[in-house]
Amino acid sequence: MMAREAAATRPLARVADTGLEAVSVLVIDDHVNMRRIVSGILQALGVEYIYEASDGADGFEAMRSHRPDIVIVDWEMPGIDGVEFTQLVRTASDSPNPYVPIIFLTSYSDKYHVVEARDAGATEFLAKPVSAKAMFTRLMAIINKPRSFVRSPTYFGPCRRRRVDNEYNGPERRLEQVPLEA
Repeated sequence: MMAREAAATRPLARVADTGLEAVSVLVIDDHVNMRRIVSGILQALGVEYIYEASDGADGFEAMRSHRPDIVIVDWEMPGIDGVEFTQLVRTASDSPNPYVPIIFLTSYSDKYHVVEARDAGATEFLAKPVSAKAMFTRLMAIINKPRSFVRSPTYFGPCRRRRVDNEYNGPERRLEQVPLEA
């Protein structure tokens, strides 16, 4: 019984060499247990530089001091929530990095919330409960297939188009094509 308890309290071993050792990630969630879970997954995936914040305001300050490569943010938090945080990062004149990839990690997984996160400038979206495989997939997508950023009168953030549609010639067609994978 003692061996079992000791094994349960050991930190997770790294799964494999994933190439994520040099990546820094900021985890923003108001629930300390969720931050621990996400940090544990990131550590298991090989991420060595993990910073945490408990709300959007602290997250914005942490971005200034740590300059993370990727941000993982919860939706619902007191003060500045995930949507407001994302909009602040993307559009504030004092934003430390408006181009930082932002992954929404939330229990709100319906279409309305996914679209709202996307329209706020989220790069990726994950639903809770999250698996290590899903987290790894999103991190690799951000690193291996970075998305171009677009600016319009009402939006600044990663290109929301995930596929090429050469047949579309409607009124919202871009004058300049952003390179996308076919």
